[in-house]
This record gives sequence, C-alpha cells and structure tokens, in this order.
Amino acid sequence: MVEQAAPGVASVVGQEVPGAGDGRRGRVLAVLAVVLAGVLAFHRGVPNAVGRVGSLLESFLPWLGVIVVLLLALALVRRSAVALVAVLLPVGVWVHLFGGLLLPGAEGGGRELVVVQHNVSDENRDPAPTARALIEAGGDLVALEELVVPQLSAYEKALAADYPHHVVRGTVGLWSKYPLTGERVVDIKPPSIAEGWSRGLRAVVDSPYGDVAAYVAHLPSVRVGPGGLASERRDTSAELLGRAIAAESVDTVILLGDLNGTVEDRGLEPLTSRLNVAERGFAFSFPASLPVARIDQVLARSATVDHIRTLPATGSDHLPVAARVALG
Repeated sequence: MVEQAAPGVASVVGQEVPGAGDGRRGRVLAVLAVVLAGVLAFHRGVPNAVGRVGSLLESFLPWLGVIVVLLLALALVRRSAVALVAVLLPVGVWVHLFGGLLLPGAEGGGRELVVVQHNVSDENRDPAPTARALIEAGGDLVALEELVVPQLSAYEKALAADYPHHVVRGTVGLWSKYPLTGERVVDIKPPSIAEGWSRGLRAVVDSPYGDVAAYVAHLPSVRVGPGGLASERRDTSAELLGRAIAAESVDTVILLGDLNGTVEDRGLEPLTSRLNVAERGFAFSFPASLPVARIDQVLARSATVDHIRTLPATGSDHLPVAARVALG
C-alpha cells in the first residue's frame, strides 16, 4: 500500500523541500550577524592576554562594517527575513559606535583652535614641500614627529614666518602662532628602551582664549607578527603620558601626536579615559599609500575635538591630519 502525501505538501521522498536550504542558510547568516554584533558591542571582552588579540581587533574595529554590509547583501540575496532582521543588530551597533564620525562637523566658532599633526618621517627627503603643505592647512598649532638632523633646520626655516614660536625636544616639535611658555620634556620612555630616546614635550600656548597646555608625543611603534600584536612598549608609554596629563595644572589640554594606535585600542585607554576624542571624521592616516587606521591623533581635555580630517600626502609614510578644537 502506497500512502499519498497530503494535499499542499511539496516534499517527495528522497528530495529536499524547496526553500529548506535557503532557510538553513538564512539561519547561518543570522547566527553570524548576532556574533558580529556581540564582537562590536563587547569588543572589550575579547581577551588581550595572548598576543594582545583584543587590541589587534580594536585597531581595525571600524572595518567590521565591511562584514556587516556583506552580511546584509547576502541576506537580501537569500531573501531571508530571519537573516535580515538579525543583520539589523550589527548595523545598529556599528552606527552607534561610528555613525557619528560620518556626520559633517559643526561650523567653525569663535573659541577654537585649528591644529595640525604630522609624523613627517625621518626618511622624508622633501621637508620644505612638506612644511608648505602643512602651512596651507591654516593651523594655529603644528605638531611634528620624527624630526631629525638635517631635516629639522629645513622645517624651522620653512615654518618660521607663519609660526614665530616653536619648541623642539628630542625628535618632536611644536610650532605656534601664539607665544609659548613652560616648555619641557615629558618623559614617556619605557624602561626597556635605551637612554637618549626622547619623544614627548609640553608647552603652554598663550592663545586668545586663555592658556592651553599642548602636549606632543610619539609613542613607540607596534608590530604585528605570528605572536600577535607587540605593543608592550607603546602601552607603557601611554600610561606614562596619561599620568603626566593627569597631573597637568592647566585646565585645557590638547594632545597631538603619533600614538601608534587607534582611539578604540584599549592600549591607549590611559589617554582616552582622560581626554576627549574626535567627534567627527575617520581621518585614516596610516599608511599613506593605503590608509586603514588613524594612529595620528588629536585629543583634548576641557575642549572638544569637533572634526578631524586628513591632508594631502607629503613625503612621509603618514598622512597629516588637521582638527578643529573648540575650547570650553
């Protein structure tokens, strides 16, 4: 006796129910979307003990948006309602974390400084054109790193007319349209680095809106290898710099520098927990040939970094960045 399938049932013995595969694929996409949303929302929960995986993830966290778009496209192709609804989770989290950076910055106000930050590279063979490009940005302050002889004299000569006040300590320097006082070295050297390494300075800018303590810093480089992210020296240097800024007596502080890390990276938490980060603009600055991360930063205390942007490439492997800082 052969049983007949009930009317409306499309399955046949030995054959797959039409749409069943799509349903399964939709569930897989949904699971991936939920996992991605969790990674975005709780990235601080990714452990850093082995290979500093957490910091490595956070260095490229905005780029998880590419995976979000891919999942959304696949959900649309599959026409899976479950997957589409699930993908809304990482979309929402990404927009919450980074959507504001896509908005245009506010119009320039009266109480603001325009600042320029650039690692000019110690291998830069065109310091004079680099300096002219920075002048064109119209900054009130210009912070430079990797200043070495003989390029230093070229920067000093090129910037002198527009920035009559400047200070250089070690390989970092600050040029200003306004008078500088209280210049000193800021010791951010990790114990494991040999003596003579000097990459931090502090000076007080006598701006039209009151005193501003300007810090310029170049934190140690990080490396990505088989063992993960090597950032111990960078993290130690960030902690030393964070302590110096915490002890700063001037209320308003602006930190400019190549911090060799993104503001999402927990290794910079000694700084990002004390200072405001840029509210608008991604400004990926490194490497100049294909920028994938902003490691050149402008942070502030008792002030708002309203908008940050990259400037055209120079002879450096970094892109310069310029930011508007609204003083409180």
